[in-house]
Amino acid sequence: MGLRHKDPVRKAGRRLTDVVMLFFLSGFLLLAIRRNDVTGYVLAAGVPLIIWLGSTLLPMIFHVDSLMLALTNFLCALGVLLLYDTNPEYARQQVVWYGFGMFAMLVCIWGVRTFHFTRRSAWILAAVSLVLLVLPVLFGRETYGAKNWVYIAGISFQPSEAVKLCLLIVLARWMADRHFWPWFLFAMACLALLMLQMDLGTALLYYGVTLMLGFASTGSFFLLLAGIVGAGGAAWIGYHLFAHVKKRLAIWLNPWAVYDTFGYQIVQGLIALASGGLMGVGLGLGSPTTIPVYESDFIFAVLCEQFGLVFALCVLAIVVALIWRGATIAMAARTSFHGLLAMGATLMIGLQTFVIIGGVIKLIPLTGVTMPFVSYGGTSLLSSMCLVGLIQGVESLNRDDLAEDTRLALQAEEADV
Repeated sequence: MGLRHKDPVRKAGRRLTDVVMLFFLSGFLLLAIRRNDVTGYVLAAGVPLIIWLGSTLLPMIFHVDSLMLALTNFLCALGVLLLYDTNPEYARQQVVWYGFGMFAMLVCIWGVRTFHFTRRSAWILAAVSLVLLVLPVLFGRETYGAKNWVYIAGISFQPSEAVKLCLLIVLARWMADRHFWPWFLFAMACLALLMLQMDLGTALLYYGVTLMLGFASTGSFFLLLAGIVGAGGAAWIGYHLFAHVKKRLAIWLNPWAVYDTFGYQIVQGLIALASGGLMGVGLGLGSPTTIPVYESDFIFAVLCEQFGLVFALCVLAIVVALIWRGATIAMAARTSFHGLLAMGATLMIGLQTFVIIGGVIKLIPLTGVTMPFVSYGGTSLLSSMCLVGLIQGVESLNRDDLAEDTRLALQAEEADV
């Protein structure tokens, strides 16, 4: 136990957790007093409580990375705070999903530690994934140009978010076993179904993560180059096949030309970025609701308007720290499967963050994916926290392996004495 307390990462995680809890307690109380709203007081108590429970109970059950846990909690709670300021009903729903997300993270950690993902289980997960991706093609409704949501008995969900987890497990298993054609054909099948859904943002995430994991597992520059060329070809085909792709490219090049129609969202987002300046207009101020779909696609613009560019850069630094911790955990894994699994989950978080923020600031065309942890949406939040759960599960195994190595080393020293 003494060694665990000397861990600088664990100590930093605990200190950061205390700061995070105080920050969000103050933020929710400030809005609650201003609005004279009971919901604000409930969130002021509930959100820090979820952070405290997660940061206290998870390390008691499993060896986890406390710093990564604190950073994840900060991003999730930040999303709830921004949503409460703009739409209290969204915040109430999001905080419930946040609680479920902590439990889902726990389940994923347990799953990585408990289950042996064999070749047979990879085939089963691949089949389940393809069935899930077929559902929107057959029964989905088109929203903002994509047909990627399924509505059953008044409940909506996005199957591609759940398939992210299956994709990473299947790719990690087959890549670790050096089986090229199974993972290649499975990835191509997933991409084809996403193209049929016209969900090009998610297709980009799947493709990018598969390509980078393939390079990590093989070290083949030929595969990397072929993948980049293939991405260019797919972009060219998508541009000529889908009208909304042409529209998004035109909006990206000059949103002001179509400000009154298709360019309104991106222009309002840019105005919010500019009005926030370096330090922001202040929590609870500004006009974030003038941005269409501000709660999901453009939550980063809301963040910049209220807290400013300096705070936004700090949030990006937190995401970079998450990626750094995830990559460190992946490289420390004892097996190829667990290393690829942790690296894949890290890449998914990092690439998705880049794609959505790049679209909001007009660095790249907007794709419509959500910002991990922060954007509104139960499916997205659960998926993001499960990704962290996969990484934490690998970290838990790494800690067990390190403890076992230490025990054996001590036994060897005692035997020599």
